[in-house]
Amino acid sequence: MTRPSRPAPISLFLGRALLAAGVAAALPAGALAATCGGKPPSGELKAERIAAIKPSRSEPGLYEGPVWIKDALYFSDFSFGEGFPSRVRKFSPDGAVSTALEDAGSNGLAVDASGALVAATHKYKAMSRYDLASGKRASIATRYQGQVFNSPNDIAIAADGTIYFTDPDYQKAAAPGGQPVTGIYRIATDGTVTLVDGTRKNPNGIALSLNGDILYVNASDGAVRAYPIKNGVPQQGHDLIKGIENGDGMTLDCHGNLYVTEHGPKRVRVFTPQGRELATIRVDANVTNVAFGGADGKTLYITGAGAVWQLRLDVTGLPY
Repeated sequence: MTRPSRPAPISLFLGRALLAAGVAAALPAGALAATCGGKPPSGELKAERIAAIKPSRSEPGLYEGPVWIKDALYFSDFSFGEGFPSRVRKFSPDGAVSTALEDAGSNGLAVDASGALVAATHKYKAMSRYDLASGKRASIATRYQGQVFNSPNDIAIAADGTIYFTDPDYQKAAAPGGQPVTGIYRIATDGTVTLVDGTRKNPNGIALSLNGDILYVNASDGAVRAYPIKNGVPQQGHDLIKGIENGDGMTLDCHGNLYVTEHGPKRVRVFTPQGRELATIRVDANVTNVAFGGADGKTLYITGAGAVWQLRLDVTGLPY
């Protein structure tokens, strides 16, 4: 499939935001530009735990992969037990918490153009798609060069449906087999899987720039690396941000600023597209991932060790 030439950044941002909200609309260019208002965060901030979200298991584990779909936040809830059993839970702003998928085997989550849940599933060592209404799972990609993946972790989906994901070895023991490298992969719209970069130890958080021309990935090397995308294909990357501690999931606001979680330091740091630090958002436990949601897209949700936090901001952002 031919990739769009380079849409205006706000156009793609709005499209992804409307997708998550389940809204279809056609707006003039002036209205599109007006949708990105408000100032990004600055300085030191603190997010608040959501009291209604409590551990659903007796054994330790993590919450992961937050994604806002329509009117609720979905996230993976997996334990460190044998096979890393994982369910997908749902939180509504009215305080209701429920289980959306009991045995998803998932880590990172995203939403595709049809509104289906795309999941990085360590249980199946594959990329999966779930119908939230029926709970049925379909495989998107199961192998590269004849071997299953290690433990798919985080996801970014381009405007044309191309899927990028990271494949570290953190949950490799969930099932037999794996890859000889920890890699970053691209799934084309025809299902073809290619290795973007197999040289980095445990790539983790992944995100696309608003106009889809840069792929951002962090790894255990402590860097957020930017891979320019030309004709739909990621090129050799360069380190945009260095000194990231235990980097995990990432998202963007409508100005293109990157929100990078740092697991052990218990914080989210915000950087401009040029790599300049703007803000630090602190929490009281290890963090894993981050997403914008709420009725107006201005609530930042942060997942972590047995908790989900929220912080109201002045700026809108992406749903995963």
